[in-house]
Formats: sequence, C-alpha cells, structure tokens
Amino acid sequence: MAVFAQSAPCWVDVQLSDLEAGKRFYGGLFGWTFRAGDGMPFADAYSEGELVAALAAKRDGRMPTTWGVYFSTDDIRATVALVRKAGGQVITDPVRAGAAGVLAQAADPGGAVFGLWQAGERAGFEKRNRPAAFCWTEVHTRQPERVDAFYEEVFGFQGTDIHLAGPPGGTGAAEPFRIWSPAGTEPGEDTAVVGRAVLTDAFPAMLPSYFLSYFAVVDCDGTAEAAAHLGGRITAPPLDIPYGRMAVLQDDQGAAFAVLQPTEPLP
Repeated sequence: MAVFAQSAPCWVDVQLSDLEAGKRFYGGLFGWTFRAGDGMPFADAYSEGELVAALAAKRDGRMPTTWGVYFSTDDIRATVALVRKAGGQVITDPVRAGAAGVLAQAADPGGAVFGLWQAGERAGFEKRNRPAAFCWTEVHTRQPERVDAFYEEVFGFQGTDIHLAGPPGGTGAAEPFRIWSPAGTEPGEDTAVVGRAVLTDAFPAMLPSYFLSYFAVVDCDGTAEAAAHLGGRITAPPLDIPYGRMAVLQDDQGAAFAVLQPTEPLP
C-alpha cells in the first residue's frame, strides 16, 4: 500500500450529476477503466490497473459539480480541531468510509473546500505523477495572507514564494505564487506538494476560492482537443509555464481540472 507523507495530497474525486456520462468522458479522455462501488453510487477509476481517482454521483443536485482533493492525516480528529482553531470551517465531521479509512471535509478562511483522509485499508492514489494520473493541486484565493497562515498552521506546510506568468484570464503580468512543502523537508520546488495562486481583480468577483487539481499527460494540446471533442470545454488554452505545458479544462458536466505535460518526459 502506498504511504503518503503527513498533509500530502493523497486522493481526488469528482461529484457528478450523471455518473455514467462521467465514465464515458474520463474513459475517453484518459483511458481510465472503472469499478463500481459495492452498492454505492460511485466508481473507482484505474489507469493501467492502478487506482487514480473516483467518480461519485451527487447525493443532492444542489451540490457543486467539482473535483475535490484530499490531504493525508495520521490523526483526522486532531487535524479537524486545527482547522477550527485556525479559522477554517468543518463541513463534514470525520466519518468512516468502511474499512478504507476516515474522511472529513473542510473549508479554508477564503472558502476553498478540501478533504482530509486518514488511511485504513486504502492510502489513496496507487498511481501519481505519471500519465493519466494526479500530479499537482493548488488553491486559488482572494485572501492569500489568511490562507497562507491557515495551511501553514493546519498542515505544517513550509512556503516558498515564486513568481510565474499571470494565470489564464489575468493581466499577463507576473503574479505571486506560493508553493508549499511538507514539514520536515527542505522547502522549495523539489519538495513542493501544493501551490497557492491569487485570484486578482481580473477575475469575476462572483468566482469563489477553489482548488484546481492537475493530471499529467503526454500531449497537452491533444488532450485539450480530445476534451472538447468529448463534449467538454477548454477554459484556458494550452500555454507554456516553467514546469511544462498546461491547459485548464471542464468535463461535459462542468467540473474543472487541469492537465500538465511536464517539461521532463513522463515515465
């Protein structure tokens, strides 16, 4: 079983109105195969036989259609207590997911929602940082100072500030971007597991804070074209960044995600 460092991203899932349509989209886009949950309205997604994500049918149509990311914790109740202490909101108190583990959901002070996962029989991804698998996540926020302090208190992250070209839809000017490394590591690009981007005034005021998760691909442009062909949308066309070539996409039900073709060839 994979082992994840404390506070590292360990899982992603997407909440969808139409589970079968989701299987067709992501199966066509990433080549994923699926196994249905035991009597439950979700499906585990596999790439080359390794677990990469899950698709879940929304229990309530008012729930957002969105990808969610989960962070590993050895003590979920202690982490939930830290969320409250640091000014976050606990949306779902810890609940057992059978023998797989224990999960909770929370929001940071800026409103971005994330999950917590304490592993039981399931640690999280079996495949990551390889084609058709999760490779990165970042929170986009309007309150960087409050949010930085929150994640650094709750997760023990150590931050490194860098400057990237402005995000798609922004001004084009270099904008502040922070990367976080787990506690006990040397902070920097080599150890970073999460990023923080700033939602500037260039973005619509109604756009809430959110996490954007990335999947690694071998051909960014081809993947973006395939997403559109499958009924999805290209919300930020492919562009080059210091770490490779990326695009922001939506599936055919509106869930947003990004793809990254890394500068270094994928294994």
